[in-house]
Amino acid sequence: MDAFLCSHNGNPILNSPFFNSKTELTHLTSRTPAGCYSIRSLSIFSSMRLRSSKSVFGSNETLLNSTQIKKHDRVECNAANVSDHLVQANVIEEEATQSSEISPSFKVSAGQGFPLGVSETERGINFALFSQHASVVTLCLSISERKTLGEVDAEVVELPLDPSVNKTGDVWHICVEDLPRHSVLYGYRLDGPREWQQGHRFDSSIVLIDPYAKQVEGRRYFGDAGNKMSKFLGTYDFTSLPFDWGDNYLQPSIPEKDLVIYEMNVRAFTADESSGLDPDIRGSYLGVIEKIPHLLGLGINAVELLPVFEFDELELQRHPNPRDHMINTWGYSTINFFAPMSRYASAGVGPVAAQREFKQMVKALHASGIEVILDVVYNHTNEADDVIPYTTSFRGIDNKVYYMLDVNGQYLNFSGCGNTLNCNHPVVMELILDSLRHWVIEYHVDGFRFDLASVLCRGTDGSPLNAPPLIKAIAKDDILSKCKIIAEPWDCGGLYLVGSFPNWDRWAEWNGKYRDDVRRFIKGDSGMKGNFATRVAGSADLYKVNKRKPYHSVNFIIAHDGFTLHDLVSYNVKHNDANGEGGNDGCNDNFSWNCGYEGDTADTNIEALRSRQMKNFHLALMISQGTPMMLMGDEYGHTRYGNNNSYGHDTAINNFQWGQVI
Repeated sequence: MDAFLCSHNGNPILNSPFFNSKTELTHLTSRTPAGCYSIRSLSIFSSMRLRSSKSVFGSNETLLNSTQIKKHDRVECNAANVSDHLVQANVIEEEATQSSEISPSFKVSAGQGFPLGVSETERGINFALFSQHASVVTLCLSISERKTLGEVDAEVVELPLDPSVNKTGDVWHICVEDLPRHSVLYGYRLDGPREWQQGHRFDSSIVLIDPYAKQVEGRRYFGDAGNKMSKFLGTYDFTSLPFDWGDNYLQPSIPEKDLVIYEMNVRAFTADESSGLDPDIRGSYLGVIEKIPHLLGLGINAVELLPVFEFDELELQRHPNPRDHMINTWGYSTINFFAPMSRYASAGVGPVAAQREFKQMVKALHASGIEVILDVVYNHTNEADDVIPYTTSFRGIDNKVYYMLDVNGQYLNFSGCGNTLNCNHPVVMELILDSLRHWVIEYHVDGFRFDLASVLCRGTDGSPLNAPPLIKAIAKDDILSKCKIIAEPWDCGGLYLVGSFPNWDRWAEWNGKYRDDVRRFIKGDSGMKGNFATRVAGSADLYKVNKRKPYHSVNFIIAHDGFTLHDLVSYNVKHNDANGEGGNDGCNDNFSWNCGYEGDTADTNIEALRSRQMKNFHLALMISQGTPMMLMGDEYGHTRYGNNNSYGHDTAINNFQWGQVI
């Protein structure tokens, strides 16, 4: 095979078993892309020993720098003495002589293109990655030894993939023998066309997360400001025993017509000291288990969890900006669609334990008759836009495939977050379907609520589709069709599909018209009696179509974004100054009424009126035909002090205040 030996900046890697002297270097006659050199070997299956380096996993700038050789000083080479990446032979020979470390040795074979991600085979650990447009792919491996407080001592090896051997169609693959079956960090460097106007964003200096990684390693503690530039990489574990769901385990299988949903955030539910929990499990999956009696006391039978896929809560602090004081606690900024949020595990135990503790939470909720619905974000990722990109995976792997772009190769932004996932591209659609099935099969979740689901109804050029392939595939899938599937039927590009979301008689919807009409009627707007009656009676104007039922309307007055129930009756306008955007963020159409005074007041008459109004809202919700959903904290009147977009506050603004529960 062709063994491409190069560092991420194009300099040759020298201590390969294929050569070790100036004489052998003179036989290098073929050039490969990005300044790499090709050496012909006689066997597809060979022993491969590549340059390694020691580094602490931190920022993108320091991670996996294969030009930093442990235990010796690199010889300086003036750029004037380098012509088109060909290093002069005397410099190469001197460097090779001074590099005394014996690098790790691995046997590698071509591998296989399926399944994508990491899998264990008879020959070893197989790695498979899709990229249609990349011309150079390098697998980066680190057999790490974790120390304390997030420090990782990393021995890094880079294995370039030969497209004539390690590529089938658009899938790059390699099998590595002798790798440990757990605790290996891995990622990829990719290079390819650099023309932004054609939609490409390749950057070989960045080590990227495998989109199919089932575990993601990064900082271990939520909001750890001392480690805010943490790098995120894939990892795996083929040694743990299967999770014990129990001999008598059954999922609740609650009929949709009987659901009562409680929208909640895993961290915010128990992060506050008032939860009374051990600090090690506050804000964790295990913390939720401890509070199941509270959930049962409310009478709910399903929790809808704000995003629990891996995300970087400190992404806003990576660069100076007006929001760099904020911590993303809501999680609508996905890094990876397969890995559970590792910092929702207890006491910094990491991604393997996070998988186990997530399953413990699901098992305990199911044992109590409570279903688990995940709020999933497939409309965009954390990678932002071209102004301040945060490249961690998809953008650097194949930007032109994974994102919607205009004719000039620029991002279409129907999500309001800088990019829009290209959901109905066949490759991206299969990624989403694989992700959803993974959460059902591996974690036993009962359903999904799709954030800004109208994005999923757009074609690759952004135009609306009458019969979106992804939406149909979810509705018809043997596994997913048995789940609860709920759409937030709008996006930030104006595609408002309440009552008309493509549904195949399976999809339910967040009924935004219910929210608005009930709010307006109860606060006293004129001319709303007929609309109110229609909403309470099941919104037949929207859902009496084909085989759709009233329960396909998820009725809500309050959700995570917007005013809390207390604030709906306490503020006429939003108060979002703490968000750093000059009050320009958040919705202006709140249909709220402060009952005569803006904010907190000691007036007992106003307080009594507010209490009565909150009861009116909740009563209307619970007597309405359809599926009711309430927000965590509304049971005691949680306030965010008028902030209707509190995604970035890891404080009492979002955290459940257990001391106020009566």
